[in-house]
Amino acid sequence: MRNLFDISGKVALVTGGSRGIGEMIATGYVENGATVYVSSRKAQVCQQIADKLSERGTCIALPADVSTVEGIKGLAAELAAREQRLDILVNNAGATWGADIDDYPESGWDKVVDLNMKSVFFMTQTLLPMLRAAATAEAPSRVINIASINGINPPFLDTYAYSSSKAGCIMLTRHLAKRLAAEHILVNAIAPGPFPSQMMAATLAERGDEVVAEVPRGRIGQPEDIAGVAIFLASRASAYTTGATIPCDGGAAEV
Repeated sequence: MRNLFDISGKVALVTGGSRGIGEMIATGYVENGATVYVSSRKAQVCQQIADKLSERGTCIALPADVSTVEGIKGLAAELAAREQRLDILVNNAGATWGADIDDYPESGWDKVVDLNMKSVFFMTQTLLPMLRAAATAEAPSRVINIASINGINPPFLDTYAYSSSKAGCIMLTRHLAKRLAAEHILVNAIAPGPFPSQMMAATLAERGDEVVAEVPRGRIGQPEDIAGVAIFLASRASAYTTGATIPCDGGAAEV
């Protein structure tokens, strides 16, 4: 049972990989020997992160807007031009929108739901040929969807589309896992709690003490916390795990 968590030599794509949780996961993969493609909407930022991580391993920037099916297909084509297979797909790109219930706009709802749930399905669908090319009974391919504890328990913020889309992401994970297991493609989700990301920056700045008080571990997450779960779900250690959603939240979802 040695090397259960070895991911060296694997090819991974991390969407939303230029900052926050995506960058944390990409860093963990690069430092553990995977070839990692990071994608984000802003090309310059995406390249900067790829250059930074290339000092520690192999990281390539593939900027794309995955909020549209056209953008997803373009990203898949760029990846297919460089690789014949994909071992690990991390669907991390996401958005949030907060507004009072009486004023919550349709545009904000559509933006969040399209990126947090719709793009997860169509990204997975579009990359199935490359995931199938890598998949074997002994070494399944992996799809890892980044959900949220807000998809498990309602948040205290007025982020209605975010919590709903993340709950949908959890069910989509289970549905895809049931459909794809026979093809040796495992689909799981991580439900992060509070981490030092751009999405959480304003909340932590304004209500950081309140956020930490709701976490039994007494702190917000650190990069190695989320990277560790992502490495587990990408490695042989999780070869019999599919359809699961793993909270990475210091116990916050349980209180």
